[in-house]
Amino acid sequence: MKRAAKIIGILILILLVVAIALPFLVNVNSFRPTIESQASSALGRRVTIGNLKLSILTGSVSADDLAIADDPAFGKTPFVTAKALNVGVELMPLVLNKTLHVTDLTLDRPQIVLLRTPAGKWNFSSLGGSNASPARDKAPASADPKGNTTDQSLENLSVAKLNVNNGRVSIGDANGKSKPHVYDNVNVAIRNFSFSSQFPFTVAADLPGGGNLKLDGKAGPINPNDAAQTPLEAKLDVKRLDLAASGFVDPASGIAGLADFDGAVASDGRVLRSNGTMKADKLKMSAKGSPAGRPVEVRYATDYNLQSQSGALSKADVAIGKALAQLTGNYETRGDATLVNMKLNAQNMPVDDLQAMLPALGVVLPSGSSLKGGTLSTALAISGPVAKPVITGPIKLVQTKLAGFNLGSKLSAINALSGAQTGSDTSIQNFSTDAHVAPDGVRTENVDLIIPALGTLTGTGTISPSGALNYHMTANLAGAAVTGLSQIAGLGGKGGSIPFFIQGTTSDPKFVPDVQGILNSRLKSGLQGNKPNTGSAVDAITGLFGKKKKPNQ
Repeated sequence: MKRAAKIIGILILILLVVAIALPFLVNVNSFRPTIESQASSALGRRVTIGNLKLSILTGSVSADDLAIADDPAFGKTPFVTAKALNVGVELMPLVLNKTLHVTDLTLDRPQIVLLRTPAGKWNFSSLGGSNASPARDKAPASADPKGNTTDQSLENLSVAKLNVNNGRVSIGDANGKSKPHVYDNVNVAIRNFSFSSQFPFTVAADLPGGGNLKLDGKAGPINPNDAAQTPLEAKLDVKRLDLAASGFVDPASGIAGLADFDGAVASDGRVLRSNGTMKADKLKMSAKGSPAGRPVEVRYATDYNLQSQSGALSKADVAIGKALAQLTGNYETRGDATLVNMKLNAQNMPVDDLQAMLPALGVVLPSGSSLKGGTLSTALAISGPVAKPVITGPIKLVQTKLAGFNLGSKLSAINALSGAQTGSDTSIQNFSTDAHVAPDGVRTENVDLIIPALGTLTGTGTISPSGALNYHMTANLAGAAVTGLSQIAGLGGKGGSIPFFIQGTTSDPKFVPDVQGILNSRLKSGLQGNKPNTGSAVDAITGLFGKKKKPNQ
Protein backbone atom coordinates (compact mmCIF):
# COMPACT_ATOMS: atom_id res chain seq x y z
CA MET A 1 0.00 0.00 0.00
CA LYS A 2 2.80 2.38 0.88
CA ARG A 3 4.47 1.67 -2.45
CA ALA A 4 1.23 2.30 -4.34
CA ALA A 5 0.72 5.55 -2.48
CA LYS A 6 4.23 6.66 -3.38
CA ILE A 7 3.65 5.82 -7.07
CA ILE A 8 0.38 7.78 -7.09
CA GLY A 9 2.09 10.70 -5.39
CA ILE A 10 4.91 10.65 -7.93
CA LEU A 11 2.38 10.59 -10.83
CA ILE A 12 0.51 13.53 -9.39
CA LEU A 13 3.76 15.42 -8.99
CA ILE A 14 4.74 14.65 -12.58
CA LEU A 15 1.34 15.85 -13.83
CA LEU A 16 1.70 19.07 -11.86
CA VAL A 17 5.17 19.63 -13.28
CA VAL A 18 3.86 18.97 -16.80
CA ALA A 19 0.91 21.30 -16.24
CA ILE A 20 3.30 24.04 -15.11
CA ALA A 21 5.91 23.41 -17.79
CA LEU A 22 3.77 22.87 -20.90
CA PRO A 23 2.59 26.47 -21.25
CA PHE A 24 6.27 27.41 -21.51
CA LEU A 25 7.01 24.61 -23.98
CA VAL A 26 4.04 25.31 -26.27
CA ASN A 27 4.07 28.80 -27.75
CA VAL A 28 0.34 29.34 -28.24
CA ASN A 29 0.95 32.86 -29.55
CA SER A 30 2.20 31.18 -32.72
CA PHE A 31 -1.42 30.26 -33.40
CA ARG A 32 -2.65 33.85 -33.18
CA PRO A 33 -2.23 34.58 -36.91
CA THR A 34 -4.06 31.33 -37.68
CA ILE A 35 -6.97 32.17 -35.40
CA GLU A 36 -7.21 35.75 -36.68
CA SER A 37 -7.01 34.57 -40.28
CA GLN A 38 -9.67 31.88 -39.87
CA ALA A 39 -12.04 34.21 -38.01
CA SER A 40 -11.50 37.08 -40.48
CA SER A 41 -12.14 34.79 -43.43
CA ALA A 42 -15.22 33.25 -41.86
CA LEU A 43 -16.82 36.54 -40.82
CA GLY A 44 -15.70 38.72 -43.71
CA ARG A 45 -14.46 41.23 -41.13
CA ARG A 46 -11.04 42.06 -39.73
CA VAL A 47 -10.63 40.14 -36.45
CA THR A 48 -7.85 40.88 -33.97
CA ILE A 49 -7.03 39.20 -30.65
CA GLY A 50 -4.58 40.00 -27.89
CA ASN A 51 -1.90 37.95 -26.18
CA LEU A 52 -2.70 34.22 -25.92
CA LYS A 53 -2.22 32.12 -22.79
CA LEU A 54 -2.49 28.35 -22.41
CA SER A 55 -4.13 26.74 -19.39
CA ILE A 56 -3.49 23.00 -19.16
CA LEU A 57 -5.82 22.57 -16.19
CA THR A 58 -8.83 23.97 -18.04
CA GLY A 59 -7.76 22.84 -21.48
CA SER A 60 -8.19 26.30 -22.95
CA VAL A 61 -6.40 29.17 -24.63
CA SER A 62 -7.35 32.67 -23.52
CA ALA A 63 -6.85 36.04 -25.17
CA ASP A 64 -6.78 39.35 -23.36
CA ASP A 65 -8.84 41.23 -25.95
CA LEU A 66 -10.98 40.68 -29.04
CA ALA A 67 -12.16 43.12 -31.69
CA ILE A 68 -14.31 42.47 -34.78
CA ALA A 69 -14.52 45.28 -37.29
CA ASP A 70 -17.85 46.61 -38.50
CA ASP A 71 -19.07 46.62 -42.07
CA PRO A 72 -17.26 49.63 -43.62
CA ALA A 73 -20.63 50.94 -44.83
CA PHE A 74 -21.60 51.50 -41.19
CA GLY A 75 -18.41 53.12 -39.94
CA LYS A 76 -15.05 52.38 -38.39
CA THR A 77 -16.20 51.66 -34.83
CA PRO A 78 -15.79 47.96 -33.96
CA PHE A 79 -18.84 45.77 -34.31
CA VAL A 80 -17.78 43.62 -31.33
CA THR A 81 -15.22 44.13 -28.60
CA ALA A 82 -14.60 41.81 -25.65
CA LYS A 83 -12.40 41.95 -22.58
CA ALA A 84 -11.50 38.31 -22.91
CA LEU A 85 -11.83 35.41 -25.30
CA ASN A 86 -11.51 31.83 -24.05
CA VAL A 87 -10.91 29.09 -26.61
CA GLY A 88 -11.37 25.46 -25.61
CA VAL A 89 -8.83 23.22 -27.37
CA GLU A 90 -7.93 19.54 -27.66
CA LEU A 91 -4.74 19.23 -25.62
CA MET A 92 -3.14 16.12 -27.13
CA PRO A 93 -3.04 17.39 -30.76
CA LEU A 94 -1.82 20.73 -29.42
CA VAL A 95 0.98 19.22 -27.29
CA LEU A 96 2.11 16.39 -29.55
CA ASN A 97 1.55 17.85 -33.03
CA LYS A 98 1.18 21.57 -32.24
CA THR A 99 -2.18 21.44 -34.06
CA LEU A 100 -5.02 23.67 -32.85
CA HIS A 101 -8.43 21.95 -32.68
CA VAL A 102 -11.06 24.35 -31.27
CA THR A 103 -13.87 22.78 -29.20
CA ASP A 104 -15.58 25.86 -27.75
CA LEU A 105 -15.49 29.66 -27.69
CA THR A 106 -16.52 31.99 -24.87
CA LEU A 107 -16.76 35.77 -25.13
CA ASP A 108 -16.52 37.48 -21.76
CA ARG A 109 -18.27 40.86 -21.28
CA PRO A 110 -18.51 41.71 -24.99
CA GLN A 111 -19.85 45.01 -26.30
CA ILE A 112 -21.95 44.47 -29.42
CA VAL A 113 -23.23 47.35 -31.55
CA LEU A 114 -26.20 46.61 -33.84
CA LEU A 115 -27.10 49.30 -36.38
CA ARG A 116 -29.98 49.45 -38.83
CA THR A 117 -30.46 51.62 -41.93
CA PRO A 118 -33.82 53.18 -42.90
CA ALA A 119 -33.98 50.56 -45.68
CA GLY A 120 -33.94 47.79 -43.08
CA LYS A 121 -30.36 46.58 -43.54
CA TRP A 122 -28.38 45.60 -40.43
CA ASN A 123 -24.65 45.91 -39.90
CA PHE A 124 -24.51 42.19 -39.14
CA SER A 125 -26.26 41.28 -42.41
CA SER A 126 -22.95 40.80 -44.24
CA LEU A 127 -21.37 38.62 -41.55
CA GLY A 128 -20.02 35.45 -43.15
CA GLY A 129 -21.69 36.28 -46.43
CA SER A 130 -20.35 35.43 -49.85
CA ASN A 131 -20.88 39.07 -50.74
CA ALA A 132 -19.58 40.35 -47.42
CA SER A 133 -17.61 43.55 -47.37
CA PRO A 134 -13.94 42.62 -47.51
CA ALA A 135 -12.11 43.03 -44.23
CA ARG A 136 -9.61 45.83 -44.31
CA ASP A 137 -6.01 44.74 -43.79
CA LYS A 138 -7.35 41.22 -43.69
CA ALA A 139 -4.87 38.67 -42.40
CA PRO A 140 -3.63 36.39 -45.16
CA ALA A 141 -4.22 32.66 -45.25
CA SER A 142 -1.76 30.98 -42.92
CA ALA A 143 -0.11 27.60 -42.55
CA ASP A 144 -0.01 25.39 -39.49
CA PRO A 145 3.37 24.48 -37.90
CA LYS A 146 3.68 21.51 -40.29
CA GLY A 147 3.38 23.76 -43.32
CA ASN A 148 -0.19 22.78 -44.22
CA THR A 149 -2.41 25.64 -45.36
CA THR A 150 -5.28 26.31 -42.97
CA ASP A 151 -8.75 25.61 -44.41
CA GLN A 152 -10.68 28.86 -44.00
CA SER A 153 -13.95 27.92 -45.73
CA LEU A 154 -17.19 28.62 -43.89
CA GLU A 155 -18.46 25.08 -44.40
CA ASN A 156 -15.59 23.69 -42.33
CA LEU A 157 -15.95 26.14 -39.46
CA SER A 158 -17.76 24.53 -36.54
CA VAL A 159 -17.67 24.94 -32.77
CA ALA A 160 -19.20 22.51 -30.29
CA LYS A 161 -19.95 25.28 -27.78
CA LEU A 162 -20.17 29.04 -28.33
CA ASN A 163 -21.03 31.21 -25.34
CA VAL A 164 -21.46 34.91 -24.65
CA ASN A 165 -21.27 35.89 -20.97
CA ASN A 166 -22.47 39.17 -19.42
CA GLY A 167 -22.58 41.01 -22.71
CA ARG A 168 -24.04 44.39 -23.58
CA VAL A 169 -25.95 44.89 -26.85
CA SER A 170 -26.67 48.36 -28.19
CA ILE A 171 -29.35 48.68 -30.91
CA GLY A 172 -29.63 51.93 -32.81
CA ASP A 173 -30.04 53.70 -36.14
CA ALA A 174 -27.17 53.89 -38.59
CA ASN A 175 -27.81 57.62 -39.02
CA GLY A 176 -27.39 58.15 -35.28
CA LYS A 177 -30.44 60.43 -34.99
CA SER A 178 -32.06 58.52 -32.13
CA LYS A 179 -30.66 57.29 -28.84
CA PRO A 180 -29.69 53.60 -28.98
CA HIS A 181 -31.44 51.06 -26.77
CA VAL A 182 -29.13 49.05 -24.54
CA TYR A 183 -29.63 45.46 -23.35
CA ASP A 184 -27.44 44.40 -20.42
CA ASN A 185 -26.45 41.02 -18.98
CA VAL A 186 -26.83 39.36 -22.36
CA ASN A 187 -26.00 35.66 -22.18
CA VAL A 188 -25.98 33.42 -25.24
CA ALA A 189 -25.42 29.67 -25.38
CA ILE A 190 -25.05 27.93 -28.77
CA ARG A 191 -24.32 24.27 -29.30
CA ASN A 192 -22.84 22.61 -32.41
CA PHE A 193 -22.50 25.92 -34.19
CA SER A 194 -21.90 25.80 -37.91
CA PHE A 195 -22.51 28.22 -40.76
CA SER A 196 -23.91 25.43 -42.91
CA SER A 197 -26.33 23.64 -40.55
CA GLN A 198 -29.03 24.27 -37.96
CA PHE A 199 -27.96 24.74 -34.34
CA PRO A 200 -29.79 25.16 -31.00
CA PHE A 201 -29.45 28.39 -29.05
CA THR A 202 -30.62 30.16 -25.90
CA VAL A 203 -30.55 33.92 -25.35
CA ALA A 204 -31.28 35.70 -22.06
CA ALA A 205 -31.00 39.44 -21.42
CA ASP A 206 -32.11 42.32 -19.24
CA LEU A 207 -34.36 44.79 -21.06
CA PRO A 208 -34.07 48.58 -21.21
CA GLY A 209 -36.10 50.08 -18.39
CA GLY A 210 -36.24 46.78 -16.48
CA GLY A 211 -37.62 43.34 -17.20
CA ASN A 212 -35.98 40.44 -18.99
CA LEU A 213 -36.36 38.15 -21.98
CA LYS A 214 -35.52 34.59 -22.89
CA LEU A 215 -35.38 33.16 -26.40
CA ASP A 216 -34.98 29.41 -26.77
CA GLY A 217 -34.92 27.63 -30.12
CA LYS A 218 -32.99 26.68 -33.26
CA ALA A 219 -31.41 28.74 -36.06
CA GLY A 220 -29.48 28.15 -39.25
CA PRO A 221 -28.04 27.50 -41.64
CA ILE A 222 -26.63 31.04 -41.84
CA ASN A 223 -27.92 32.84 -44.93
CA PRO A 224 -24.74 33.51 -46.99
CA ASN A 225 -26.24 36.62 -48.60
CA ASP A 226 -27.81 38.24 -45.54
CA ALA A 227 -27.27 36.91 -42.03
CA ALA A 228 -30.38 38.78 -40.89
CA GLN A 229 -32.45 36.42 -43.06
CA THR A 230 -31.20 33.26 -41.37
CA PRO A 231 -34.07 30.83 -40.65
CA LEU A 232 -35.03 30.38 -37.00
CA GLU A 233 -37.77 29.10 -34.75
CA ALA A 234 -37.97 29.81 -31.05
CA LYS A 235 -40.10 30.29 -27.99
CA LEU A 236 -40.08 33.81 -26.58
CA ASP A 237 -40.75 34.69 -22.96
CA VAL A 238 -40.71 38.35 -21.88
CA LYS A 239 -41.30 39.67 -18.38
CA ARG A 240 -42.06 43.31 -17.44
CA LEU A 241 -41.16 44.85 -20.77
CA ASP A 242 -41.21 48.66 -20.51
CA LEU A 243 -42.93 49.58 -23.79
CA ALA A 244 -41.75 53.21 -23.76
CA ALA A 245 -38.09 52.33 -23.09
CA SER A 246 -37.89 49.19 -25.22
CA GLY A 247 -37.44 50.82 -28.61
CA PHE A 248 -40.22 48.67 -30.06
CA VAL A 249 -42.65 51.61 -30.32
CA ASP A 250 -42.27 55.20 -31.48
CA PRO A 251 -41.81 57.41 -28.37
CA ALA A 252 -43.95 60.11 -30.03
CA SER A 253 -46.95 57.75 -29.97
CA GLY A 254 -47.23 58.07 -26.19
CA ILE A 255 -47.63 54.29 -25.89
CA ALA A 256 -46.34 53.07 -22.52
CA GLY A 257 -46.86 50.37 -19.94
CA LEU A 258 -45.37 47.13 -18.64
CA ALA A 259 -45.98 44.00 -20.70
CA ASP A 260 -45.50 40.25 -20.30
CA PHE A 261 -45.29 38.14 -23.45
CA ASP A 262 -45.47 34.41 -24.02
CA GLY A 263 -45.33 33.22 -27.61
CA ALA A 264 -43.35 31.96 -30.55
CA VAL A 265 -41.40 33.38 -33.49
CA ALA A 266 -40.41 31.59 -36.68
CA SER A 267 -38.69 32.78 -39.86
CA ASP A 268 -37.85 31.11 -43.14
CA GLY A 269 -35.49 33.95 -43.94
CA ARG A 270 -38.13 35.88 -45.85
CA VAL A 271 -41.22 36.04 -43.62
CA LEU A 272 -41.14 36.31 -39.83
CA ARG A 273 -44.21 34.81 -38.18
CA SER A 274 -45.14 35.45 -34.59
CA ASN A 275 -48.06 34.56 -32.35
CA GLY A 276 -48.75 34.58 -28.66
CA THR A 277 -50.32 36.43 -25.77
CA MET A 278 -49.37 39.80 -24.37
CA LYS A 279 -50.61 41.08 -21.03
CA ALA A 280 -50.09 44.79 -20.43
CA ASP A 281 -50.35 46.59 -17.11
CA LYS A 282 -50.62 50.37 -16.68
CA LEU A 283 -51.11 50.64 -20.44
CA LYS A 284 -51.18 54.09 -22.02
CA MET A 285 -52.15 54.60 -25.67
CA SER A 286 -52.01 58.39 -25.97
CA ALA A 287 -49.35 61.00 -25.32
CA LYS A 288 -51.90 62.92 -23.21
CA GLY A 289 -53.36 59.83 -21.60
CA SER A 290 -52.76 58.29 -18.19
CA PRO A 291 -52.23 54.61 -17.26
CA ALA A 292 -55.26 52.33 -17.53
CA GLY A 293 -56.81 51.17 -14.30
CA ARG A 294 -56.86 47.50 -15.25
CA PRO A 295 -54.72 45.11 -17.34
CA VAL A 296 -55.24 44.50 -21.05
CA GLU A 297 -54.70 41.13 -22.73
CA VAL A 298 -53.97 40.71 -26.45
CA ARG A 299 -53.89 37.38 -28.30
CA TYR A 300 -52.35 37.92 -31.70
CA ALA A 301 -50.87 36.39 -34.85
CA THR A 302 -48.86 38.28 -37.46
CA ASP A 303 -46.64 37.78 -40.52
CA TYR A 304 -43.84 40.22 -41.33
CA ASN A 305 -42.00 40.34 -44.67
CA LEU A 306 -38.34 41.04 -43.90
CA GLN A 307 -37.55 42.39 -47.36
CA SER A 308 -40.52 44.73 -47.88
CA GLN A 309 -40.63 45.60 -44.15
CA SER A 310 -44.38 45.14 -44.18
CA GLY A 311 -46.70 42.82 -42.33
CA ALA A 312 -50.26 41.63 -41.80
CA LEU A 313 -51.98 41.36 -38.45
CA SER A 314 -54.34 38.45 -39.02
CA LYS A 315 -55.54 38.36 -35.43
CA ALA A 316 -55.46 40.62 -32.39
CA ASP A 317 -58.17 39.94 -29.84
CA VAL A 318 -58.00 42.76 -27.31
CA ALA A 319 -59.68 41.97 -23.99
CA ILE A 320 -60.33 44.32 -21.08
CA GLY A 321 -62.29 42.32 -18.55
CA LYS A 322 -65.35 41.10 -20.46
CA ALA A 323 -64.97 43.75 -23.17
CA LEU A 324 -63.56 42.26 -26.38
CA ALA A 325 -62.45 43.97 -29.61
CA GLN A 326 -60.88 42.54 -32.77
CA LEU A 327 -58.05 44.35 -34.53
CA THR A 328 -56.85 43.30 -38.01
CA GLY A 329 -55.01 44.91 -40.90
CA ASN A 330 -51.62 45.74 -42.38
CA TYR A 331 -48.55 47.66 -41.28
CA GLU A 332 -45.21 48.67 -42.76
CA THR A 333 -41.98 50.34 -41.74
CA ARG A 334 -40.81 53.47 -43.55
CA GLY A 335 -37.60 54.83 -42.13
CA ASP A 336 -38.20 55.60 -38.46
CA ALA A 337 -41.99 55.45 -38.75
CA THR A 338 -44.43 52.53 -38.70
CA LEU A 339 -47.56 53.02 -40.82
CA VAL A 340 -50.78 51.11 -40.19
CA ASN A 341 -53.99 50.46 -42.09
CA MET A 342 -56.27 48.54 -39.73
CA LYS A 343 -59.83 47.92 -38.64
CA LEU A 344 -61.08 47.73 -35.05
CA ASN A 345 -64.41 46.03 -34.55
CA ALA A 346 -66.16 45.84 -31.19
CA GLN A 347 -69.79 45.05 -30.46
CA ASN A 348 -71.68 45.42 -27.20
CA MET A 349 -68.65 45.87 -24.98
CA PRO A 350 -69.60 46.39 -21.30
CA VAL A 351 -69.03 50.03 -20.41
CA ASP A 352 -68.08 49.17 -16.83
CA ASP A 353 -65.02 47.26 -18.11
CA LEU A 354 -64.10 49.98 -20.59
CA GLN A 355 -64.28 52.78 -18.03
CA ALA A 356 -60.80 51.96 -16.72
CA MET A 357 -59.37 52.21 -20.26
CA LEU A 358 -60.69 55.70 -21.08
CA PRO A 359 -57.79 57.57 -19.38
CA ALA A 360 -55.28 55.47 -21.35
CA LEU A 361 -56.91 56.64 -24.60
CA GLY A 362 -56.78 60.27 -23.53
CA VAL A 363 -60.57 60.47 -23.12
CA VAL A 364 -61.52 63.09 -20.52
CA LEU A 365 -65.02 63.13 -19.00
CA PRO A 366 -66.52 66.06 -17.07
CA SER A 367 -64.78 66.49 -13.76
CA GLY A 368 -66.05 64.08 -11.11
CA SER A 369 -68.07 61.99 -13.54
CA SER A 370 -67.80 58.46 -14.91
CA LEU A 371 -69.67 56.18 -17.28
CA LYS A 372 -71.60 53.33 -15.70
CA GLY A 373 -73.63 50.52 -17.17
CA GLY A 374 -74.67 49.87 -20.75
CA THR A 375 -72.67 48.83 -23.79
CA LEU A 376 -70.47 50.41 -26.45
CA SER A 377 -70.19 49.33 -30.09
CA THR A 378 -67.87 50.65 -32.77
CA ALA A 379 -66.25 49.87 -36.11
CA LEU A 380 -63.19 52.05 -36.60
CA ALA A 381 -60.69 52.48 -39.42
CA ILE A 382 -57.16 53.30 -38.23
CA SER A 383 -54.59 54.61 -40.70
CA GLY A 384 -51.33 56.56 -40.85
CA PRO A 385 -48.26 56.63 -38.59
CA VAL A 386 -48.58 54.87 -35.23
CA ALA A 387 -47.46 58.09 -33.55
CA LYS A 388 -50.19 60.17 -35.25
CA PRO A 389 -52.96 57.93 -36.57
CA VAL A 390 -56.26 59.01 -38.10
CA ILE A 391 -59.24 57.11 -36.65
CA THR A 392 -62.70 57.25 -38.22
CA GLY A 393 -65.98 55.43 -37.73
CA PRO A 394 -69.25 55.22 -35.83
CA ILE A 395 -69.48 55.02 -32.04
CA LYS A 396 -72.63 54.00 -30.19
CA LEU A 397 -73.46 53.92 -26.48
CA VAL A 398 -76.67 52.27 -25.26
CA GLN A 399 -78.42 52.34 -21.87
CA THR A 400 -75.63 53.95 -19.89
CA LYS A 401 -75.37 56.90 -17.56
CA LEU A 402 -72.91 59.67 -16.88
CA ALA A 403 -72.66 59.31 -13.12
CA GLY A 404 -71.78 62.44 -11.20
CA PHE A 405 -72.93 64.81 -13.97
CA ASN A 406 -76.27 66.63 -13.69
CA LEU A 407 -77.13 67.86 -17.15
CA GLY A 408 -80.38 69.30 -15.83
CA SER A 409 -78.44 71.70 -13.61
CA LYS A 410 -76.46 72.88 -16.64
CA LEU A 411 -79.81 73.74 -18.28
CA SER A 412 -81.20 75.02 -14.96
CA ALA A 413 -84.35 76.75 -16.20
CA ILE A 414 -85.67 73.55 -17.74
CA ASN A 415 -86.37 72.21 -14.26
CA ALA A 416 -88.48 75.25 -13.41
CA LEU A 417 -90.34 75.22 -16.71
CA SER A 418 -91.13 71.56 -17.12
CA GLY A 419 -90.24 69.84 -13.90
CA ALA A 420 -87.75 67.64 -15.79
CA GLN A 421 -85.11 66.24 -13.50
CA THR A 422 -81.94 64.41 -14.54
CA GLY A 423 -80.71 64.11 -10.99
CA SER A 424 -77.05 63.86 -10.02
CA ASP A 425 -76.58 61.22 -12.74
CA THR A 426 -77.56 61.75 -16.37
CA SER A 427 -79.18 58.63 -17.82
CA ILE A 428 -78.47 58.09 -21.52
CA GLN A 429 -80.80 55.90 -23.55
CA ASN A 430 -78.72 56.21 -26.71
CA PHE A 431 -75.68 58.11 -27.90
CA SER A 432 -74.32 57.76 -31.43
CA THR A 433 -71.94 59.75 -33.60
CA ASP A 434 -69.58 59.50 -36.55
CA ALA A 435 -66.13 60.26 -35.16
CA HIS A 436 -62.97 61.51 -36.85
CA VAL A 437 -59.91 61.50 -34.58
CA ALA A 438 -56.70 63.07 -35.93
CA PRO A 439 -53.63 64.85 -34.58
CA ASP A 440 -55.42 68.20 -35.02
CA GLY A 441 -58.31 67.12 -32.81
CA VAL A 442 -61.60 65.25 -32.78
CA ARG A 443 -64.58 65.94 -35.03
CA THR A 444 -67.93 64.32 -34.30
CA GLU A 445 -70.82 64.52 -36.76
CA ASN A 446 -74.41 63.32 -36.63
CA VAL A 447 -74.44 63.44 -32.85
CA ASP A 448 -77.67 61.90 -31.56
CA LEU A 449 -78.13 61.85 -27.78
CA ILE A 450 -81.38 60.63 -26.20
CA ILE A 451 -81.84 61.55 -22.55
CA PRO A 452 -85.25 60.32 -21.33
CA ALA A 453 -85.61 63.09 -18.73
CA LEU A 454 -85.00 65.85 -21.30
CA GLY A 455 -85.44 64.68 -24.87
CA THR A 456 -83.10 64.41 -27.83
CA LEU A 457 -79.95 66.44 -28.39
CA THR A 458 -78.50 66.53 -31.90
CA GLY A 459 -75.68 68.40 -33.59
CA THR A 460 -72.02 68.38 -34.52
CA GLY A 461 -68.78 69.75 -33.13
CA THR A 462 -65.07 69.45 -32.44
CA ILE A 463 -62.68 68.84 -29.57
CA SER A 464 -59.25 70.47 -29.87
CA PRO A 465 -56.03 68.69 -28.86
CA SER A 466 -56.11 70.73 -25.64
CA GLY A 467 -59.67 69.56 -24.87
CA ALA A 468 -61.54 72.75 -25.87
CA LEU A 469 -65.15 72.12 -26.96
CA ASN A 470 -66.90 73.77 -29.90
CA TYR A 471 -70.32 72.18 -30.45
CA HIS A 472 -73.51 73.50 -32.08
CA MET A 473 -76.43 71.49 -30.76
CA THR A 474 -80.21 71.46 -30.85
CA ALA A 475 -82.36 70.29 -27.94
CA ASN A 476 -85.64 68.71 -28.98
CA LEU A 477 -87.29 68.70 -25.58
CA ALA A 478 -89.79 66.06 -24.56
CA GLY A 479 -93.21 66.20 -22.89
CA ALA A 480 -93.99 69.17 -20.64
CA ALA A 481 -90.70 70.76 -21.53
CA VAL A 482 -92.02 71.49 -25.02
CA THR A 483 -95.25 73.07 -23.79
CA GLY A 484 -93.62 75.17 -21.08
CA LEU A 485 -90.78 76.27 -23.25
CA SER A 486 -93.06 77.20 -26.13
CA GLN A 487 -95.22 79.35 -23.87
CA ILE A 488 -92.31 81.18 -22.27
CA ALA A 489 -90.39 81.67 -25.48
CA GLY A 490 -93.47 82.72 -27.39
CA LEU A 491 -93.04 79.99 -29.97
CA GLY A 492 -96.75 79.44 -30.15
CA GLY A 493 -96.57 75.77 -29.24
CA LYS A 494 -95.24 74.84 -32.67
CA GLY A 495 -91.80 73.69 -31.64
CA GLY A 496 -89.66 72.58 -28.78
CA SER A 497 -86.31 72.82 -30.61
CA ILE A 498 -83.77 74.99 -28.85
CA PRO A 499 -80.35 75.61 -30.44
CA PHE A 500 -77.37 76.04 -28.12
CA PHE A 501 -73.58 75.76 -27.95
CA ILE A 502 -71.36 73.57 -25.82
CA GLN A 503 -68.11 75.33 -25.03
CA GLY A 504 -65.49 75.19 -22.30
CA THR A 505 -63.47 71.96 -21.98
CA THR A 506 -64.15 68.25 -21.77
CA SER A 507 -63.55 68.38 -18.02
CA ASP A 508 -65.70 71.51 -17.54
CA PRO A 509 -68.27 71.90 -20.34
CA LYS A 510 -70.27 75.13 -20.63
CA PHE A 511 -73.78 75.28 -22.13
CA VAL A 512 -74.48 78.60 -23.88
CA PRO A 513 -77.73 79.62 -25.63
CA ASP A 514 -77.63 80.24 -29.37
CA VAL A 515 -79.51 83.53 -29.19
CA GLN A 516 -79.19 84.20 -32.92
CA GLY A 517 -80.65 80.79 -33.67
CA ILE A 518 -83.56 81.39 -31.28
CA LEU A 519 -84.27 84.81 -32.82
CA ASN A 520 -84.22 83.36 -36.31
CA SER A 521 -86.66 80.67 -35.20
CA ARG A 522 -88.88 83.29 -33.53
CA LEU A 523 -88.86 85.54 -36.60
CA LYS A 524 -89.65 82.60 -38.83
CA SER A 525 -92.56 81.77 -36.56
CA GLY A 526 -93.76 85.40 -36.89
CA LEU A 527 -93.62 85.25 -40.66
CA GLN A 528 -95.88 82.24 -40.47
CA GLY A 529 -98.58 84.23 -38.67
CA ASN A 530 -97.41 84.60 -35.09
CA LYS A 531 -96.60 88.07 -33.82
CA PRO A 532 -92.84 88.30 -33.20
CA ASN A 533 -91.71 89.17 -29.73
CA THR A 534 -87.94 89.07 -29.86
CA GLY A 535 -87.49 90.56 -26.41
CA SER A 536 -89.43 87.82 -24.68
CA ALA A 537 -87.66 85.22 -26.76
CA VAL A 538 -84.23 86.48 -25.69
CA ASP A 539 -85.30 86.70 -22.06
CA ALA A 540 -86.71 83.19 -22.08
CA ILE A 541 -83.78 81.56 -23.83
CA THR A 542 -81.24 83.35 -21.68
CA GLY A 543 -83.13 82.16 -18.62
CA LEU A 544 -83.03 78.61 -19.90
CA PHE A 545 -79.32 78.46 -19.32
CA GLY A 546 -79.39 80.01 -15.87
CA LYS A 547 -78.52 83.53 -17.04
CA LYS A 548 -80.44 86.54 -15.63
CA LYS A 549 -80.83 90.04 -16.99
CA LYS A 550 -78.93 92.67 -15.11
CA PRO A 551 -81.00 95.44 -13.48
CA ASN A 552 -82.02 98.39 -15.69
CA GLN A 553 -81.39 96.38 -18.84
